[in-house]
Amino acid sequence: MIVVHNIEAVSFEENLICLQIDGELIKLPISKVSKKLELATDIQRNLFTISPSGYGIHWPLLDEDLSVDFLIKVA
Repeated sequence: MIVVHNIEAVSFEENLICLQIDGELIKLPISKVSKKLELATDIQRNLFTISPSGYGIHWPLLDEDLSVDFLIKVA
């Protein structure tokens, strides 16, 4: 399997999504990346899976997928 990115951590602070990707900390306003995440509860936000290849993050309770390349581009 080809690994695209190393997603080390995903967390939330107030209105920010905080990502540790490839050794770099990225903090983005949730409103800029996903309306579903913006409206989600803490439980919905904190239940996610990271793709083994590091391509993206999936929130099953929200049926939301975000690619890491998109998140890096927004940053």
